[in-house]
Amino acid sequence: MTAIARRYEFVYLFDVTNGNPNGDPDAGNLPRLDPETNHGLVTDVALKRKIRNFVTLDKEGEAGYAIYMQEKAVLNLQHEKAWKALDISPDAKDGYKKLPKDEAKAREITAWMCGNFFDVRTFGAVMTTGVNAGQVRGPVQLGFASSVEPVLPLEVSITRMAVTTEKEAEAQSGDNRTMGRKHILPYGLYRAHGFVSAKLAERTGFSDVDLDLLWRALINMFEHDRSAARGEMAARKLIVFEHASAMGDAPAHVLFDTVAVERINAQDDGPARSFADYRVSVNVEALPKGVTAHQML
Repeated sequence: MTAIARRYEFVYLFDVTNGNPNGDPDAGNLPRLDPETNHGLVTDVALKRKIRNFVTLDKEGEAGYAIYMQEKAVLNLQHEKAWKALDISPDAKDGYKKLPKDEAKAREITAWMCGNFFDVRTFGAVMTTGVNAGQVRGPVQLGFASSVEPVLPLEVSITRMAVTTEKEAEAQSGDNRTMGRKHILPYGLYRAHGFVSAKLAERTGFSDVDLDLLWRALINMFEHDRSAARGEMAARKLIVFEHASAMGDAPAHVLFDTVAVERINAQDDGPARSFADYRVSVNVEALPKGVTAHQML
């Protein structure tokens, strides 16, 4: 498939109600926070994971849409698939540790990884571990998502009536309750920025079909990511800026500045509790020449 011919940026808004959008393992799984502002954070890694999970469900078994970075995946075995599929023998001395000295064969191995793994040709990958399959800089990148306003995590006590073992049940003398805690945000609206480079897409083969799949994943990925920990999460807005050229026609920050997220009632200093408390607007008149805004959601 032909790589995309134009550059894109996007603004992505999503929210959480009574859930933990991204726990911090360094803080007892509390929702991630910017300690200086108390704005909530969701890492780019967490968002990419959800995109990968959506593609796994949507394209299950379809050639070209395998996922490289998945739970319990042995990466060296993933790399070895390329060598074997192309019938390229490892070096007698270095084995699989180095790419073939023949540059054409080395490029074939990396291209095979891009062609078969959606997340490699989308996000890139460093595939230079024990079995070397090259290094790819992905055309799609995401920044951290940050909440539009400060958030206040709540710690909620929960009980469990069941026990794990018979010994534990006997020790509790009929009272099987054990206490636990979970951390939630009553509500938070998050904003993330994303970037799609057409020039880098030329190197990985990221196509218009892949781009459409990316937009669908962003719109629908929370629908297949429900859990007790994450409560209700929903994609709210996806605003895409399309350039007229591969190199682009304006700096990304200029485009992001045209998107405003404001409280509908500016006098209300209480906490927001739903997306209906906000107004999202795009100042299309301020867009530079050669850039078009599309509201995908």
